[in-house]
Amino acid sequence: MGLNLDYLQGQTPLEEEEKEGLKIATITTNAELDEFEQNNIEKAVQWTIGRKMPINKLLSETFIKSLHKRMYNEVWKWAGEFRKTEKNIGVESWMIPIQLRALIDDAKFWIENNSFSEDEIAIRFKHRIVSIHCFSNGNGRHSRLMGDLIAEKVFKRRIFTWGQSDSNLSNESDARKNYLIALKKADHGDYANLIAFARS
Repeated sequence: MGLNLDYLQGQTPLEEEEKEGLKIATITTNAELDEFEQNNIEKAVQWTIGRKMPINKLLSETFIKSLHKRMYNEVWKWAGEFRKTEKNIGVESWMIPIQLRALIDDAKFWIENNSFSEDEIAIRFKHRIVSIHCFSNGNGRHSRLMGDLIAEKVFKRRIFTWGQSDSNLSNESDARKNYLIALKKADHGDYANLIAFARS
């Protein structure tokens, strides 16, 4: 039967070869995929709780890839691997390591120099990593968890609420609509709405 997915506005379709990386053959619908992915993500979030993450560990290609792997390794064979295909969003696949290195260096500079507020640093990182689009799937959820970890582990702040429920952002909802509007403003350098949404 195979995986037959419907995509919401703002979601990036998977290529056929990426769909072949699905580990659970019984999944055929978005709802089933979301459920298995959410269970996997919850285990990854549990793993982060109470764990010390120094800046140099957290802001590293190794950690960024390993976090994605923890979030999706029960569902996708390619979890934690940079995408090899071109998407309707993100940099060309061969540019991912270069752009990610630049982002990591910028984020360390922002932190060391208090370039922005603590929330804005976390949100700028979240926005830019999703714009690079490192992985075949799960970039939005991965970027939000990275934003949470920067807020919590680097700045000792509460994690973001992302419109009260992160799972709302995987469905058609007012929260998702507001999130997409805030992302578009951030694309043009205005982060105020995205920061406000993340704390709403």
